Amino acid sequence: MAALGRHIIVEFYDCNPEKLNDVVHIKESMEESAEIAGATLINSTFHHFSPYGVSGVVVIQESHLAIHTWPEYGFASVDVFTCGDSVDPWVSYKFLKEAFGADHGSAIEMRRGEMHLLTKKDFDIQKHRNVKTEASGKPASTNDIWFTERNNDIALSLRHSGEKLYEAQSEFQKVEVYKTNAYGNMLTLDGMVMTTEQDEYGYHEMISHVPVLSHPNPKRALVIGGGDGGTARELLKHTEIEEVVMVEIDDKVIEASKQFLPGIASAFGHPKLNLKIEDGIKYVKDSADASFDIVLVDSTDPVGPGEGLFTEEFYREVYRILTPNGIMVTQSESPRFNQKVFVEIHECYKGIYGKDNVHTYLFYVPTYPTGMWSFSYCAKGDTHPIATYQKERATTFMKNEKLQYYNEEVHRSAFALPNFVKNLLNIK
Repeated sequence: MAALGRHIIVEFYDCNPEKLNDVVHIKESMEESAEIAGATLINSTFHHFSPYGVSGVVVIQESHLAIHTWPEYGFASVDVFTCGDSVDPWVSYKFLKEAFGADHGSAIEMRRGEMHLLTKKDFDIQKHRNVKTEASGKPASTNDIWFTERNNDIALSLRHSGEKLYEAQSEFQKVEVYKTNAYGNMLTLDGMVMTTEQDEYGYHEMISHVPVLSHPNPKRALVIGGGDGGTARELLKHTEIEEVVMVEIDDKVIEASKQFLPGIASAFGHPKLNLKIEDGIKYVKDSADASFDIVLVDSTDPVGPGEGLFTEEFYREVYRILTPNGIMVTQSESPRFNQKVFVEIHECYKGIYGKDNVHTYLFYVPTYPTGMWSFSYCAKGDTHPIATYQKERATTFMKNEKLQYYNEEVHRSAFALPNFVKNLLNIK
């Protein structure tokens, strides 16, 4: 019996988990499966969810293909709906089974719109404008592919080109670079946004210039992490600094940044930069007492390779290697997104440096969850982010370097905390 459309509901089992978590692979596979089946592509929309899972739909002139994946179970649910006789949904089924590395699959076909149940209506198609979007007369195909970082409560989505510029699984983490529509190239580690070309300056300028411009005579600085190179780039703008030692555990982060974030990674190769590919925790432990004026802990969140950088033992070792007026600044999470760690780490610092020598300051990065993030300024001696701030030196520096985020007013106001943050940190 004739019908308007054919609809197959598909389940793929024991698939390759990596393939089911790769939004670009899934998008390309779904589109190709539609094309080889004879369909005409109209639009694609796909979302990757952090840490895993992909949802998406391919709109075709003959209807659609949709998918949701559960990489942790090696399972994908797909439906293929085609109208007319020109597209065979079973061609798509066979292609996708192989593309996802499925051990086996099952499918049920339903016929949609049985002709014997339908009555044709008096519908004057001539009254409706027929717009062609390409010279060939075929509809234009568009893409709508999204990267999503989320936890159980909030999510951030960024539209990207659908192409991975870089992908590597290092010993420590998955390193990827996407080309986003609004923020340029974006570096992610294990599905978490680390930096983008368009908003990186807020993070890198604030972690670097706040301590340098409140230290009386900084000569030697240490960066733990910071594989994108942005923090080293900002430190090396200060001519009084004689050496920047940068210790990054993952060379794939550096490789990706050099290739696809060249504006951020511009300081690699600078004569004052001493780059070391090794474990930053071990490097600090092996360093001599009082060997650095400034230590910047430019770390990821406290997971994976960054986990060991959020311990009291590590911070006590940093204290030891600071000079008498040394300053440690750390990435200390968001008071909204990761409140528990934000509070606990502040208490840890006070136990090492003393409560009057620990100063939290805020900055804003649109592509970080909630947008609000923090650094912690910890002084070993008499340095203070406001009292020892060198205004004239900072003014000259800002004018010469044409900074995009940091200025005198931002420096001072960053330490003016909202009441809810003061309450979290028990600041009177």
